Amino acid sequence: MTAQHEITQRDLRSRSGEIMDAVEHGEAFVVTRNGAPIGELIPLRRRRVVTREEFAAMSANAPLINAERFRADLDEAVDGELRDPYDR
Repeated sequence: MTAQHEITQRDLRSRSGEIMDAVEHGEAFVVTRNGAPIGELIPLRRRRVVTREEFAAMSANAPLINAERFRADLDEAVDGELRDPYDR
C-alpha cells in the first residue's frame, strides 16, 4: 500500500467516487475535519507480498528474539505428539 494521502471531509463528500476508486486500487487516505485527523479510508483487500526492503523497515525496531528461550517457551506450551485430527 502506498503512503496515506490527507483529504478533508469536504473533499471526501465532493470527490467520493474518485476517492473510492483510488481506495479500490490500493491507496489509503486520512480524512481530516478542521485540520484534525478523524479517520482513515483503507482498502479491504491488501496485497500479499511485502518487499524485503519494506519488511526490513517495518521490523527495524522489533525486539531481538532469544532463540533458546523461544524454543523453550514453545516446548512448554505445545504438546509435540502428532495426532490424527480426524481420529475421535
